Amino acid sequence: MSIALEVKDVVKTFQSDSGPINAVDGVSFRVHAGEFVALVGPSGSGKTTMLSILAALLKPTSGQVLIDGQDLARMSESRRVVLRREKIGFTFQSNNLIPFLNAQENVELMLRLNGRLDRAGRVRAQELLARLGLGDRLRNLPGQLSGGQQQRVAIARALIHNPVLVLADEPTASLDTERAFQVVKTFAALIHENQRAGIMVTHDLRMCQYVDRVLQMRDGKLVKVYEDHDEILALAKGE
Repeated sequence: MSIALEVKDVVKTFQSDSGPINAVDGVSFRVHAGEFVALVGPSGSGKTTMLSILAALLKPTSGQVLIDGQDLARMSESRRVVLRREKIGFTFQSNNLIPFLNAQENVELMLRLNGRLDRAGRVRAQELLARLGLGDRLRNLPGQLSGGQQQRVAIARALIHNPVLVLADEPTASLDTERAFQVVKTFAALIHENQRAGIMVTHDLRMCQYVDRVLQMRDGKLVKVYEDHDEILALAKGE
């Protein structure tokens, strides 16, 4: 499998009244195409900062982040904007759906922003929403959808433009347990089927049963990597 994301000795330092703090401290890992990875850790572990760096929203103090072989540190801000739009998909716990656009239009938005909205794109948006169980909700506005349905629209929007990397920040935080499992299971299936690289930040270790690897952070460092399937299942069960 090809390497979609490579993180090399990344450090992110913030200044505080008491001196510099390394929110991310020498983190290195790779994610391959078709691999779904969970990033976990307690509050303040650095996982949210790490996700912002991967999303090209925050520059590391040192180290490298390569997406599809392209080094973010060597890019101008305008090129980073283009890369975010073309090669990264986002889904967040707040969904960030446009309230006056219906479900299909929200999904098509990424194609429109990239100048790629055509008949084939509209068909793909419909098919993707149908795959997520929303084939009968294409014309519904976000306010007419449940929380779980909105999250599935956000997942479709994150995948519609075939990004190299898909990032999910606490995608189940506002969902009940049954809907949370359904959303993450479907998300994992789409990551695998479409050969995207997916990273999910989650505080709910039960969701780890659907991922291929778990990266555990603490105090800014990557302290453990779970790769064995049985070990991941044990972590998800709290064993």
